[in-house]
Amino acid sequence: MDGVVDYRGRPISPATNGGWTSALFIIGVEMAERFAYYGITSNLISYLTGPLRESTAAGAANENAWSGAASTLALVGAVVADSWLGRYRTVLYSSFLSFLGLGLLTLSATLPSLKPPECVAVDGESSSCPPPSTFQVGFFFFSLYLVALAHGGHKPCAQAFGADQFDSRDPVESASRSSFFNWWYFGVCAGTITAQLILNYVQDNMGWALGFGLPCVAMGLALLAFFVGTRTYRYHLVAEESPFVRIIEVCGEALKKKWSNFISRNDEASEMLLPEKGKQFKSLEHKPALDFIEPHDSSPSKKMTEAEVKGLARLFPIWTTCLIYTVVFAQPPTLFTKQGSTMERHIGSGFQIPPAALQSCIGITTAIFIPIYDFLLVPFARRFTGRPSGITMLQRIGTGMFLSIVSTVVAALVEMKRLKTARDFGLVDQPNFTVPMSVWWLAPQNVLFGISDAFATVGLQEFFYDQVPDCLRSLGLALYLSIFGLGRFLSSFLISIIDRLTGGKESGWFANDLNQAHLDYFFWLLAGLGFASFVTYLQVARTYVYKKKLR
Repeated sequence: MDGVVDYRGRPISPATNGGWTSALFIIGVEMAERFAYYGITSNLISYLTGPLRESTAAGAANENAWSGAASTLALVGAVVADSWLGRYRTVLYSSFLSFLGLGLLTLSATLPSLKPPECVAVDGESSSCPPPSTFQVGFFFFSLYLVALAHGGHKPCAQAFGADQFDSRDPVESASRSSFFNWWYFGVCAGTITAQLILNYVQDNMGWALGFGLPCVAMGLALLAFFVGTRTYRYHLVAEESPFVRIIEVCGEALKKKWSNFISRNDEASEMLLPEKGKQFKSLEHKPALDFIEPHDSSPSKKMTEAEVKGLARLFPIWTTCLIYTVVFAQPPTLFTKQGSTMERHIGSGFQIPPAALQSCIGITTAIFIPIYDFLLVPFARRFTGRPSGITMLQRIGTGMFLSIVSTVVAALVEMKRLKTARDFGLVDQPNFTVPMSVWWLAPQNVLFGISDAFATVGLQEFFYDQVPDCLRSLGLALYLSIFGLGRFLSSFLISIIDRLTGGKESGWFANDLNQAHLDYFFWLLAGLGFASFVTYLQVARTYVYKKKLR
């Protein structure tokens, strides 16, 4: 394997370097990172509006800013890894930075000098709640954004480094690499579910010091495990010249070439208008759009760079047509949860299901379905297609997109039934009364979304890793992450516009009283947009040419 070495810089031995042994170390690190990340983000607003005394609006704004920063920094982490540090060192440093940030967060909730003051009981009532000092708030946010910075370096590089442990040119390892993406996401779901079911309870009932401390301990153990696996990994050498510099240079040279051709064609046109005696007319040569970046040097490095730039350009139609899918992806933690908050959630006489708990159905379904997909569906499809992965990456993404449309349609039908039940029982103007309809009606849409996630999200990860140049694979996964980041912004923008157009909080589609709102209209709109996006995706995917594997 050219450009791949062991930890001492020697040519690798496939028997001792890479493969599943190395990949499992990396999956373990990712599980701990997801446990830590979702342990913070899923309950951050409770800490901001509780101990830090922020308003609901300010807390939501700060939470969104932090999540947005963590996602955006993935692009920075990818550039650093692919240009300078390499993936191993980027993951190692990011894991240590995450451990440090979580440790400081734990201190901010433990030490009296850093911990926000508690409310003081006055006449038996907790009425005096002094605000935290500027230093305490500043220390907390400094610690929090250290974790965001670590997330930006860790997220795109850890998965790319894990997939690097398999050789796509070897048929057996190629099948293993496709399977790796399935088990990687299984680990992500396991870490996320554990955080949602355990850490949130610990933070709400046993204190924030322990709630921040457990992720810190988990990240420390993961960092140690990742370091222990150092001798087993395969390392891709970082190019001497940054690939981003090379791409900018090629694009600049292409623009120069285009401008030069434009000038020369204008000169030729002038000569045609005023031909000299005995001089024949010259025909203008038109070049197709795909030849915008033209070979101008016979050296292999230049040809490869031109192919890399063209390959990156081919990814953007796929990137664009998947945006609506990620808008749908943003609904479970928001509108699906709002649906559940109005419905009957009791189990027995004493226990009530939290409305957000049904989100775990998505992760649990995905975690259950991934082994079924890997052990049953892939071998079955392989018999007919002959492909190691069973179906192509674009077919897998398309299947997930279609299932997300079905999930949205089911959500719309369930919401129509919920509104009809509210009308039948005279609860249209009674927002504080529970609609006599079981919250388990929401399970099918969450289960369908979990299966959709196993197809589309894992497929997108594999596609953006596999189809970028080898030297830009961290950037490829950062591009995958950016789809979901932009999808969340688009969802927020779409809801804001519709809310203004349909009457606002009192009578619009998203009225405060959900029994007067019309979430069903919004779900039908998303289903229509998803179907249009799906049809466009099929046309783009049909003409897409996969990157050739060099042997």
